[in-house]
Amino acid sequence: MKKSLIHLSLIAALFTTSCNSESHEKKTEHTTYSVTSPLVKDTTTLQEYVCQIRSIQHIELRALEKGYLKDIYVDEGQYIKKGQLMFQIMPKLYKAEAKKAEAEAQFAKIEYLNTKALADSNIVSQNELALAKATYDQALAELELANVHLGFTEIRAPFTGMMGRFNVRQGSLLDEGELLTELSDNSKVWVYFNVSEAEYLNYSTKIDKNNLQKVHLQMANNKIFNHQGEIETIEADFNNETGNIAFRATFPNPEGLLRHGETGNILIPTDFKDALIIPQKATFEILDKKYVYVVGDDNVVRSKSITIEKELAHIYIVKSGLTKDDKILIDGLRTIKGGDKISYKKIAPPEVISNLNLYAE
Repeated sequence: MKKSLIHLSLIAALFTTSCNSESHEKKTEHTTYSVTSPLVKDTTTLQEYVCQIRSIQHIELRALEKGYLKDIYVDEGQYIKKGQLMFQIMPKLYKAEAKKAEAEAQFAKIEYLNTKALADSNIVSQNELALAKATYDQALAELELANVHLGFTEIRAPFTGMMGRFNVRQGSLLDEGELLTELSDNSKVWVYFNVSEAEYLNYSTKIDKNNLQKVHLQMANNKIFNHQGEIETIEADFNNETGNIAFRATFPNPEGLLRHGETGNILIPTDFKDALIIPQKATFEILDKKYVYVVGDDNVVRSKSITIEKELAHIYIVKSGLTKDDKILIDGLRTIKGGDKISYKKIAPPEVISNLNLYAE
């Protein structure tokens, strides 16, 4: 009795499998699937990196002497020229010290000239003359030092640039070294962004040192900055914590639109000549490998492994595994399996790609 039941179960299983197989074959035979070929096109892609914008010169301006802030001759955010007077610290004390040093230098000079005349007449020794000369030289040095301190009461722009926020106000009592404001030269800006080790190696092996890589800057409002930049330098060391290395691109900023401290995105263009472009929806994954279904001349579907060069919105650029004449399945991937024979209609590659909301040149 048990043998009979087992026999009947096997027959039922074989019958069910046969029915499912026949059902699948009928479904694939009576369904018309869409296929296309890779689109061959010269394509430019943009690699995006978060970046920080810095002025080529950005410094702190500090008081070199202590005293009351007498006058402020500029305003926050003002464009000023090199050498322009910005701040004046109360100079009276330093003027008095300079006058005192000048008087002492004049007295030492007279003493030296009198001693020299006596020495020339052999009335005093050469040692006394040397001592008078040393006293005179010391007085001149003290006068020069006093004039330097007096000069420190006038704070002038060391270069042409943009004024920052004031940290003091007119009448403030300043200590030596106290921060007054900041000054930025925005005629050019340095834009820093971090690159992974693999991307660094790819860049370094491909770049022409005589032809600097051109890059674009996407600003915080998502608009592209009017001027192109160039990658001019790469930092010496990798960051051990992140595994990245910093690149620096330089952008001209003639309109002064970019300011120190802004952020944005660096866009590095990469050109692909005769790229093979396929829709992402035409692929499937098995164990982290990408595959497509290719339809042969006998209308039989076979899976084919491919290597992806670049991933963009809705599409892949194929590095290897396909040719421009291959017919790839673009729908029904979940219902098809390798070895199935299908009916299909061919859709032109440009029509397929144009329906994927593709925004690439």
